[in-house]
Amino acid sequence: MLRHRNKRSEAAAQEAPARPLHGVNLSGWLVLEPWVTPSLFAGTGAFTELELAGSIEPGCYRDMIERHRETFVDERDFARIAARGFDAVRLQVPWFVFGEDGPMPGPSTGCIGYVDAAFDWAEAAGVSVLLDVAVAPGADAASPASFFGDIGAFRQCMLDVVAELASRYAARENFLGIEPIDEVQGRSRRGLSLVEGVPPHLLRNFYRDAYEALRDAAGTRPVLVLHDACLPDAWRAFMSPARYVNVWLDSHIYHYAESMNAAGPAGVRKLADASSAYVARARKSGLPVMVGEWSSALPLADAGMTPEGRIALERVYTAGQMGAFGGCAGWFFQTWKTEGRLSSWDARVALSSFETGMFD
Repeated sequence: MLRHRNKRSEAAAQEAPARPLHGVNLSGWLVLEPWVTPSLFAGTGAFTELELAGSIEPGCYRDMIERHRETFVDERDFARIAARGFDAVRLQVPWFVFGEDGPMPGPSTGCIGYVDAAFDWAEAAGVSVLLDVAVAPGADAASPASFFGDIGAFRQCMLDVVAELASRYAARENFLGIEPIDEVQGRSRRGLSLVEGVPPHLLRNFYRDAYEALRDAAGTRPVLVLHDACLPDAWRAFMSPARYVNVWLDSHIYHYAESMNAAGPAGVRKLADASSAYVARARKSGLPVMVGEWSSALPLADAGMTPEGRIALERVYTAGQMGAFGGCAGWFFQTWKTEGRLSSWDARVALSSFETGMFD
C-alpha cells in the first residue's frame, strides 16, 4: 500500500518546480571515472573502478581512494558551486556506499561519511542534493534479465541501498531525491535490428519497487528520478500522477559523437533543435523531465576550425542547449570539475563566461 494517498495533492506534487533547477554533477568523486581523474588510472590498464581495484594491491588501493575522496571535493567546492549560481548537485554514489554495513561488499570501503559531509556542505551553501546510485553490483557481468528480474541478489541490493539512503536523509531539507540506477540502456528495435539492453518491462518493475522503497522510507517529499533508458518514447502513462507522487524522467543529452551536418552556427542550431525534439518526446510521458547530464562538447571539428573558433562555437552551442532545456524541471551539467579542466565538460571552464541570470 502506498502511504499518504491523496490524488489531488499527488497530482499537484507531480508538477515540475516553479523555478527550474540548475545544477552540476559531482562525477568522479565517490564513483571514479577515468576521464575525470586520469592520474588514478594511469599505467594500470583499467577503464573502470572495478578494474582499477583489481589491478592494484588492496592496501595501496584503499589508501589511494581515501586520499582522493578527502581532497577531490570539499566544502569549498560547494561554496563555489553556489556562488556560480547553481542550486543543486547530482551526487553519484556506488552500491557499496555503506561499506560493511551495506547489503553487499564492494571493491573498497564505503563512503557514506562523505555523503553525510556533502549534505552538510550543501546545506550551508543553500544547495539541494540528488543522489544517483551510479554503480550497480554485477553490472559488469550480469545479464540485464538476471539483474532486473524478480530473482537474484543484485536487484534487491540496489533496492536496499535506495531504502537506506532515503531513510538516512529523509529529514534533510536539502534532500531532493534519488535516482535508483544511472544511465540504463533499454532494449529496442531500430528497423530490423535489435539494440541490446534491459527489457523495458523489467526496468518498469524495478522502478515501481524503487518507488515503494523510497516512499516507505521517506514519505512523499523526495523525488524519484527515472532514467529514460535512452528510450524517450517508452514512458507514456507510466507512473501516472493519479497513483504516484513526485516522479521525474531523466534524459541524458549529448551530441559529441554525432555529425553537425552543417558548419558554424547553422550546425549548432541543428544540434540544439535535436535536443529540443528529444525533450519534447520525453515530455509525452506526462512526467516532469530533467536533463541529468549534458555538456558543451561539439562533434569533432573540421580541419579548418581554429581552437579559438571552436571555443566561440561551443559558447553558442551551450547557450542553445540551455534554451532547448527551457521548461524542464532542471538540468545538471556534466560535471563540476575534472582533473585536467576539460573545457567542454568541466563546469568551471565551460560555463565560466555565463552569468547566473543567463542560466534561465
